[in-house]
Amino acid sequence: MLEDKHWDILLKRIAQGKCTPFLGAGACAGTLPLGSEVAHGWSIKYSYPLCDSYDLARVAQFLAVDRGDPMFPKDEIADLIKSYKPPEFKSNDELHGNLADLPLPVYLTTNYDNFMAEALRSRQRNPVQEMCRWNKYIREIPSAFDGTPFYDPSPANPVVFHLHGKADVPESMVLTEDDYLDFLVNISRNQALLPPRIQQALTGASLLFIGYRLSDWTFRVLFRGLVGSLEKSLRRISVAVQLPPEESDKEQKKSQFFLEKYFQNTDVRIHWATARDFIKELMERWRQNRDGT
Repeated sequence: MLEDKHWDILLKRIAQGKCTPFLGAGACAGTLPLGSEVAHGWSIKYSYPLCDSYDLARVAQFLAVDRGDPMFPKDEIADLIKSYKPPEFKSNDELHGNLADLPLPVYLTTNYDNFMAEALRSRQRNPVQEMCRWNKYIREIPSAFDGTPFYDPSPANPVVFHLHGKADVPESMVLTEDDYLDFLVNISRNQALLPPRIQQALTGASLLFIGYRLSDWTFRVLFRGLVGSLEKSLRRISVAVQLPPEESDKEQKKSQFFLEKYFQNTDVRIHWATARDFIKELMERWRQNRDGT
C-alpha cells in the first residue's frame, strides 16, 4: 500500500498539474465487457480454433485473417462499445467522474471509449480528444497540436490522448497482434508520433496507472518503452493500482511477490486495491488536503 509520504507527493503533483492519469481497460469494469470476455464470445461465434480464446489481440488477429478484412474486428468492437451507455459520472465511486474533478491538463488512455472526455464535459470542462498518429491513415487527420494558435492543454481545456486509438475512428485502433507490432515499431522509430506536450506528460509528471494488470505486456511495454527511457535522476514517483490477490490464492500471492520485486527498483509504487477503493481514498485525501483539514 502507499505510504503517507507517497500520498503527500501524489497530492502535491495533482495540485501542480504534474500528475497524468493513465487509464487501461479495467477502468471501465462494470460498464464495458472486459477484453477477455469479448475475445471468448468471438471465439465461440466465429469458431476460433486455438486454446487461447481469452486473448483479445490473438482472436482479433484470427478474425482479420479469417475474414480477409483487417478492419472487421475493429468495426465489430467499435460497434460494441457504441452500444453501451456511459457510466453515471455523478456516482461517488465512479472513476472517470472523480478524475474529472481533479485540476489536471492531460489524461492518457489505451481505451477506445470516450468516457473520460464525457466525464470532463459533465464537469463543465472543455476537453480536446487526440490520438497517436501511429499509422499512415490517421496521420492525415488534423490535430489540435498542429493548429494556430498553439494548443497548450490546461485544467479548463484538457486533452484526452488515446494512445491506442478510439472507437469513432476504427482505423486508429490498436487491436490485433499485427497492430501492436506495427504500433511498437513505429513508436520506437519515430518518437515524434507523440506530440511534445504528450511526451512531457509521460516523462515530466507522476503517472497514475489505473485499470492495468502489472503482469500484462501492455503495461510493461508502456512503462519500459515510453517512460523507462527517461534519465533516472529526472523521474518522478508513479503509482499503479493493482487488484489484490485473494488470501486463499497461493499462486496469486506468488505473483504479487514477483511483481513487487520486479518493480522495487523502479519509480512505480504498487497500490494493492480495487480501482473504486483507490479513487475513493484519493478523493477523500484530496478534499482534506484542499480544505486544509
